[in-house]
Amino acid sequence: MPDMQTALSLSHTGPLPSEHPLVKPKKTGLLLVNLGTPDATDYWSMRRYLSEFLSDRRIIELSPFIWQPILQGPILTFRPAKSGRAYKKIWMQPEDKSPLLYYTEQQAAKLQDQLGDSICVDFAMRYGNPSIKSRIDRMKAQGVDRLVILALYAQYSAATTASVYDKSFDALKALRWQPAVHTVPAFHDDPAYIEALAVSLERQIQALDFIPDKIILSYHGIPKSYFMKGDPYHCHCQKTSRLVREKLGWSEDYCLTTFQSRFGPTEWLQPYTDKTLEALPLQGVKKVAIAAPAFISDCVETLEEIAIEGRETFMEAGGEAFATLACLNDTPESIDMLAAIARRELAPWSQPMSHNA
Repeated sequence: MPDMQTALSLSHTGPLPSEHPLVKPKKTGLLLVNLGTPDATDYWSMRRYLSEFLSDRRIIELSPFIWQPILQGPILTFRPAKSGRAYKKIWMQPEDKSPLLYYTEQQAAKLQDQLGDSICVDFAMRYGNPSIKSRIDRMKAQGVDRLVILALYAQYSAATTASVYDKSFDALKALRWQPAVHTVPAFHDDPAYIEALAVSLERQIQALDFIPDKIILSYHGIPKSYFMKGDPYHCHCQKTSRLVREKLGWSEDYCLTTFQSRFGPTEWLQPYTDKTLEALPLQGVKKVAIAAPAFISDCVETLEEIAIEGRETFMEAGGEAFATLACLNDTPESIDMLAAIARRELAPWSQPMSHNA
């Protein structure tokens, strides 16, 4: 039975009945959701993660009757070991966690400090742990009855942003008393995001010990067929690049836009990052710096695919200097950007809640 003070603080004109279920004081919550991470780098941890990730119909749009035998057979027999080796190269010690998990944790903690105790801030992963369901359940248990969900993808794609909201709604379906929910739209052209990117890129480039011949903005790719079906991701990436170039006074020839991380035999968005890195030295471009604006936090795609494999590709093709520019991570400009977006999206719920019966 709740104490009298708790009962009186709720939306009642008097104390709750003696057998009434406990009802906590109402709160507004902000849930940050990132892509996901394996729990560890061993085979079975990687297999569980990849199975969940590659079973998402937003990721692989083939019929499960066709795709699942392929996935559960050859792909999940061999790919976990390969992916595990990639994760081992970037796994954080002594934290014993992936960089993506570490930086998302830090973003949530620092954002909580910025927003204050009036907002309950938490984080989750679309694939792996902590799951979206577990964090929505936890926030609900803390009294959150109005929830803003912020998918940490600046550029919208059905394979990323929509998948986060799909999973969030699946979790909400199981709740008897659902919170009111607001989802945050893409922020690829948000002034706070563009400012954060520009400040971060300019600072890191000025700190290099060489002057880049070109800057590459590399975005995670999607199959071209998804774009042709109406996914706006390609347009969002191009607009982000254009706004960053304009902010920093770069020409389109100096700052290139490419796409990485293609999977399977179908055509993906082009130009491909790896092919571009291979071709540039033959064109006389010997020094490059590369950033990945689609990723808010550094992860295996930036720290292994770009910083290690990308460097090898470029240098073996005749490059002389190569730098990978860090993602926004938990830098002050990153937290300021997230706080600006969060405050705007939380604003309709920022007024004190009425407790009238």
